[in-house]
Order: sequence, then structure tokens, then C-alpha cells
Amino acid sequence: MGALDGKVACITGGTRGIGRAAAEAFLREGAQVVVNGRSEDKGAQALAEIGAGDDAHFIAADVKSSDGCEAVVNGTVERYGKIDILFANAGGASNHAPIVDLTDEAMQDSLEWNFWHTFWTMRASLKYMIPQGSGRIIAMSSVEGKVGKPAISIYVAAKHAINGLVKSCAQEVGSLGITVNAVCPGAIETDIMMAEGPLAAEAMGITYEQLLEQFASESAIKRLNAVEDVAEVCVLLASEAGGGISGSLISIDGGTAPY
Repeated sequence: MGALDGKVACITGGTRGIGRAAAEAFLREGAQVVVNGRSEDKGAQALAEIGAGDDAHFIAADVKSSDGCEAVVNGTVERYGKIDILFANAGGASNHAPIVDLTDEAMQDSLEWNFWHTFWTMRASLKYMIPQGSGRIIAMSSVEGKVGKPAISIYVAAKHAINGLVKSCAQEVGSLGITVNAVCPGAIETDIMMAEGPLAAEAMGITYEQLLEQFASESAIKRLNAVEDVAEVCVLLASEAGGGISGSLISIDGGTAPY
């Protein structure tokens, strides 16, 4: 038996990177999984590569809007009859700059992509989880949710906000059979990192290679983490074994964060 037999999971941003690794891990443990992304083509490709048949489903939606977030959560329930696990994984940031040069649009986009998307999917999921008396909510935070770094304040601020939301929500629903946690990975060279990392590094006055070296050198393990590292922690949090963990900001950063 798998740790997630009979469970239904919804993963935003699930076609690649950490979300894809979590989808495959959840499926391995017996869950039915809905993955989300913006591109129908990438969704179809991901489902074909995953090869889980009727146990995996794709919903195209832009989670930078409340309508998109609600469509993913409601679509999960329409497809499989319930939602037991939400992994609000989608996120990122672009147009990094020092605060003195930062645009309103860059900050707003980061908040919608990271914080607001987490809030919108969390709220929609709770409308199902509270009546059924059970649920697991996992938010994608970051080591940047625990520290400050120059020139990437739009990401740092959004991830700190997610951590506060997680802690408050955990207090609200802890007695209702629902756990709420955040995973805080260190640097992982995902597709988004490869796309946005060079621009973030430029804003910090270093090269992309130097940025990756900096992340690795700051950790105790002296290397970047892998998507599988995060996926396995998500399995624990989604399982019965994780029932005693709530309101936690779990570092998966090789010992980088100070707490």
C-alpha cells in the first residue's frame, strides 16, 4: 500500500520542476493527481511522460488570477470527487531590481504569482476540506522566505508573506483535521531558475554561475538541492505520518537558513 492510497491531490505549476516531481511521488504513493499549468501542450506532454493513465489529469489555468485558482481546485473535485491535498507550488518572479529602481508592476506580479495564488487556492480548497473534516495544504515558500537578499525583494517579500499566511491558517483549521505547512527549498536549478536566474544575478551584479555558486557555498552540503528532495518531504506532509506537523516552515536547503 502507498502512503497516499485513495487520496486526491492538486498541484499548481505541476508540469515541470518541483511540481512535476511531487506529482510523480504522489502517484507512486497511490494518489490521483491533478497538475496545472498555463499551456495545454506542456500539460499533454507531461501527462504522456508521467504515464499514469486515468490517475493523472491536467487543468490549464493561469493561477495569477482568483478565477484561475478556483478553476483548478473546483476542476479537481469535478474530476475525482474531492480534494485531499493541495500543493500550491506555482511561483516565481521576474523584472528584479534594487528597491530604488523597482516597478509597481514587478512587485504586483510577484505577489500574484506567489502570495495571492497561494491564498486563492488555499481558500478554495478549504471550502471542501472543512466540510469533509480532513485535508493537507502545502505551500511553496523558499529559503528566501526566511532570509533577505539584495535585488530580489519582490520574491523575498512574497515568500515571507506566504509563511505568515501558512501559520495563521494552521491555527484556524488545526482542530478540523487539516494541516497547513510551507516547504522552503534552497536553490534548485529548475526551468524557472534557468529562465529568471540570469536576470536576478544581473540585478545583483554577479553572473548566473556565481549566483549558483553562492547558493551552494551558503549551504552545509555545499551543493544545490534537487526537486526529489522537496517531493519526498511533500509526501510526508501529505500522508497520515505527517498529521502532527502543522504551521511549520520546513527548510529543504541543505542547512542554509538560520532557523
